[in-house]
Amino acid sequence: MLARLHSHAVLGMEACPVEVETDLGWGLPAFSIVGLPDAAVRESRERVRAGMTNSGYDFPLRRITVNLAPADVRKEGPAFDLPIALSLLAASGQMQSKDAAGRILAYSAAGELSLDGSVRRINGALSMAEGARRLGFRGILLPAENAGEAALVEGVEVIAVETLKQAVGFLEGKTVIEPASVDAAAMLAAGDGGRLDLADVKGQEHARRALEVCAAGGHNLLMIGPPGSGKTMLARRLPSILPPLGIREAIEITRIYSVAGLLSEGMPLITRRPFRSPHHTISHVGLAGGGGSPRPGEISLSHLGVLFLDELPEFSRVALETLRQPMEDGSVAIARALARVVYPASFMLVASMNPCPCGHLGDSRRSCSCAPHRVAAYRGRVSGPLLDRIDVAVEVPGLDKQEMLRSGPREPSAAVAARVGEARRRQSARLGDSGIFCNAGMDASRAEDLCRLEPAAARLLENAIDRLGLSARAHHRILKVARTIADLDAAEVIDAAHLAEAVSYRSIDRKGWDGT
Repeated sequence: MLARLHSHAVLGMEACPVEVETDLGWGLPAFSIVGLPDAAVRESRERVRAGMTNSGYDFPLRRITVNLAPADVRKEGPAFDLPIALSLLAASGQMQSKDAAGRILAYSAAGELSLDGSVRRINGALSMAEGARRLGFRGILLPAENAGEAALVEGVEVIAVETLKQAVGFLEGKTVIEPASVDAAAMLAAGDGGRLDLADVKGQEHARRALEVCAAGGHNLLMIGPPGSGKTMLARRLPSILPPLGIREAIEITRIYSVAGLLSEGMPLITRRPFRSPHHTISHVGLAGGGGSPRPGEISLSHLGVLFLDELPEFSRVALETLRQPMEDGSVAIARALARVVYPASFMLVASMNPCPCGHLGDSRRSCSCAPHRVAAYRGRVSGPLLDRIDVAVEVPGLDKQEMLRSGPREPSAAVAARVGEARRRQSARLGDSGIFCNAGMDASRAEDLCRLEPAAARLLENAIDRLGLSARAHHRILKVARTIADLDAAEVIDAAHLAEAVSYRSIDRKGWDGT
């Protein structure tokens, strides 16, 4: 007897439809799974066998063949346990009712089975729910632990099941399970507190201003200064001045974390912009993503948030060079023999570094012990093309005694966030329906069209190009930063003061960067 049931295989961020076909034939008892399964799928034979038996069902002593179609798409993970068990029960005649045949066609299913028949959580449930809606299914059966994230998808019923027996009862029409629902807006509102505050930072007015400009325009930032000057402290407070997540943005981030298996239990929606800070020993695969079965890397986990690289020159050159293409395209493509997947990677890069190996070059309190060639070699670990993609570079000097001991109120993150929000709203109105939400996302042609300069600002830009030897990319990045500074001032046209401030943030283009 033959039975069919539908499921999904997650490839990158997308769910590919998979038809689970189960046939019971005559011959010696055997259980075969075909259709390009990985080891975890092949091992489902034992989980399904024990799960069915311990749930009170008979395991058929027949020649069982399970085909996961299409056969040329690799099937990975334990999510096929539940659909295989359900199709096997249907094929063996243990799931019979007037509703079962219709519901099996109307609902897809995914879930890992425990040996006692309970259903465990899986990765990628949100993508599977979107796939079920796209393919026109009425709903999808998922583990109860995944129901919250999947319920973020509108237009498809998410049926939360805790056991195999409960899933069978629902398909037979004997068990009533209300579709799961969540209030995404309420979760976003509830998850917006408890952040670090800029009021904790003493001094560093220039760096605080650079942080505000970067937050307003979504620009990349490099901070250079001696140890203990506050670079990391500033970076960790950047999320507190970024605009709050919208529902669509939150769902997009949640999809990535769902695929990566990083959603916290009881928290089906990512409610804050990500802040990822990988250690400098991370590999290029860990940073960009990949592996035998491609998984999102840190740059994708930072999507719509911040990727903070502390001690930038200590990262491997190979790892740093993987950042170049995603910083331009907003996505990362990973190609393997059997698949090519694309992960979103629209992030703000915030990096910090010392001015030299000992960290005290230019420090008024301590003298530098590094020879010029050591300084040049240290700075040379970060390539020119990567530096060219950084919009804002600022020096963060060590605090003097008076600044360290000074007390009194300092501007909190809320005040800065209000200005950033106003600047972002101006950008959104200017960019319209282009799909770009901040100035940093503008391409070269759009930047030239929308970044109108006053005559004095245009002359200043020409002089900067001559004096600093700016590349075409650096020129356009200065334009975009100047546009952001003008937005913070509510100015329609970029004047000379706005452009001068933008040029001042290009310290990496000045003479002396190579240590000479």
